[in-house]
Amino acid sequence: MNEIVLWLIDMVQSVDPVLRTVLAGVAIMLETSILIGLIFPGDTIVLVAAIGVTSWSEGIILAAAVVTGALVGESIGFWLGRWAGPHIRTSWLGRRIGEVHWQRSERYLLRRGGIAIFLSRFLPVLHSLVPLTVGMSGYSYRRFIAWTLPACVLWTSVYVGVAAGAAGSYKELAQKAHYAGYVFVGVIIALLLLVFVGKKILAKREERHMAQETKRHPRSEAQRDPEA
Repeated sequence: MNEIVLWLIDMVQSVDPVLRTVLAGVAIMLETSILIGLIFPGDTIVLVAAIGVTSWSEGIILAAAVVTGALVGESIGFWLGRWAGPHIRTSWLGRRIGEVHWQRSERYLLRRGGIAIFLSRFLPVLHSLVPLTVGMSGYSYRRFIAWTLPACVLWTSVYVGVAAGAAGSYKELAQKAHYAGYVFVGVIIALLLLVFVGKKILAKREERHMAQETKRHPRSEAQRDPEA
């Protein structure tokens, strides 16, 4: 296992750091932009790029590129929602996503306001639909960025920090223990499971709250100001 993991890390690190950083930034931009996040594994590419980090400066630059890419992608979604949201929603792709998901995104924004923008970065499906929904809602771009920026920073810190930290300490551990490869793989799997389970729990919790709120205030919810 040690040889396999070492080969993987060396292969990633053999890629030019600038190229790795650019690819990660572009990947997360696509993952967070209009609906592409439903099919594009940007987070996986970020993890792989983080494994190749060999210094603090590389890690900081990579994190900055990923945060920038995420903000650009979400900004694209916001402005497309502002300019062409209804057309996208009624397009072939919008219908494939399903009206139920569009309505869920609208209710989520109406009920949670800015918190919905922050939390959506960690929720499946909603992380691609919420920027479009926010753009259609009349919510200001400045307020949108104010909520999504800290979410992007937190998300990036977890992904880049854990993957880079695991890869950085691996070679030292490999010289002392034959099970180092298993530890490295275990850390990455644990991160992926934690993210997956965390998203599921958060999504279930938010769905439950939305259902309860709809039952309590079926009319007033539809009239709530999204700027709240």
